[in-house]
Amino acid sequence: MARHSADERREQLVEAAIRVMIRDGVGKATTRAIVAEAGFPLGAFHYCFRSKQELLHGVIERIMLRALAFPLVPAAAEASPHDLIRATLHGYWDRVRERPDEHRLTYELTQYALREPGLADVARRQYQHYLQVNIDYLRSVARLADVRWTTEAPVLARYGLDLLDGLTLHWLIDRDDARALATLDMYAAHLATLAVPRTAEASEPAPAVPEH
Repeated sequence: MARHSADERREQLVEAAIRVMIRDGVGKATTRAIVAEAGFPLGAFHYCFRSKQELLHGVIERIMLRALAFPLVPAAAEASPHDLIRATLHGYWDRVRERPDEHRLTYELTQYALREPGLADVARRQYQHYLQVNIDYLRSVARLADVRWTTEAPVLARYGLDLLDGLTLHWLIDRDDARALATLDMYAAHLATLAVPRTAEASEPAPAVPEH
């Protein structure tokens, strides 16, 4: 067997874990099954991960790097905030449709973690990661479109996360592309109403200085 660095083995074990979990379910993804899928000896798992919990974190982060990231592109000069938001949300949705099995796995991972003693932190960190991705997305949109949000970013990010989470789960059930995209467009339109030009702050008159 070819020699692999620890980082390479970790990468391959995470990918093997994803394949096993999609195929057999999270509950049946034993360390033995995962190393067999990767073609490694059993001892390789403990060489790369301190626990199965650490592996689950790696699985979640890997899926989210591929799927939850919003593909942002510089806004054209004539692009409105709504155009930018809609384009990036459609880019995100294309990734959902490309990897439905991985998205279904994220919901199974959440439920599994909540049921298993000692794994609740996996679910918490999973959704903390989702929330941070949404916050970063909102900040990037504000920068590219030269706008500011009228609602606090953490609140707006949670709103978006909850909507996209529910929309994705519903689509995994009914695979109704037309209605999913219509809902996504409605969210984009509403989100755009919560953005105002950043220059609006500078254009506000300065407070009057009292005369003495």
